[in-house]
Amino acid sequence: MTKILDVLERYYDAVPRVGGARGEDFGPLTLFVQEGDGWQYYARPALGGTRASAADVKRVLERQRELKVPESFEWVAETSPSLRAAAEAAGLEVHEHPLMVLDPAAGPLTPHPDVRLLGADDPLLTAAVTVPMLAFSAPGTARGEAGPAELATAMAAPAAEAGRARVSGKLAAGTTGLAAAVRDGVVLCAGQYNPVGEVAEIVGVGTLPAARRQGLAVGVTAALVADALERGANTVFLTAGDEDVARIYGRVGFRRVGTALIAEPPAA
Repeated sequence: MTKILDVLERYYDAVPRVGGARGEDFGPLTLFVQEGDGWQYYARPALGGTRASAADVKRVLERQRELKVPESFEWVAETSPSLRAAAEAAGLEVHEHPLMVLDPAAGPLTPHPDVRLLGADDPLLTAAVTVPMLAFSAPGTARGEAGPAELATAMAAPAAEAGRARVSGKLAAGTTGLAAAVRDGVVLCAGQYNPVGEVAEIVGVGTLPAARRQGLAVGVTAALVADALERGANTVFLTAGDEDVARIYGRVGFRRVGTALIAEPPAA
């Protein structure tokens, strides 16, 4: 178990840098700051760093406020067990999420007929990056209200075009892969994976709330796993939103190896 967590620690330190972020050193913590437009990253334990205190966390929070970036910390509970107490002492709220790795013995699933990979110039790309936004605004696995009409409205917002441009560039550069479930020309579920060396993280798998409970997330995840393995990954992992979502990923062959923690200011 320790070996795989070490592999993930190196990935967590590398992936923001691959994504164009710079690392700012705060002793036992590293703050990743995006250069220019793009995904805003987090602070996390420095590789090989020492135990962080509440004062260390507060120093990073001050810098995040100065930069006007999200006040967010991410780490693995089993790797940095003392950071939770420091984050809570600094006034942050900590959320737990199952950390899961693909079992090497897991066999491939039968491809879902509605799922395919999308490229940088695919006309469905805007929809594919917008569906997860709607999904995460209504978390959980139960069916919800948002459907194709809400998707069309959301796609007209500036954030949708910005997301399309960002993901298109990453697809063209080979720093992400994207799969979507498409039915009658409508994207119902989509997700990505981000490879660094021989490690790939599945991220942002979300189903349009009105289309949940049809096995679409399993199909998209299976397609992402297959593509990541074909492109040379030997470790594929993800963070599940909760235990119910973790059970879905278990059907694709993922097993829990730890707990991912996210610390943020309490909701107002």
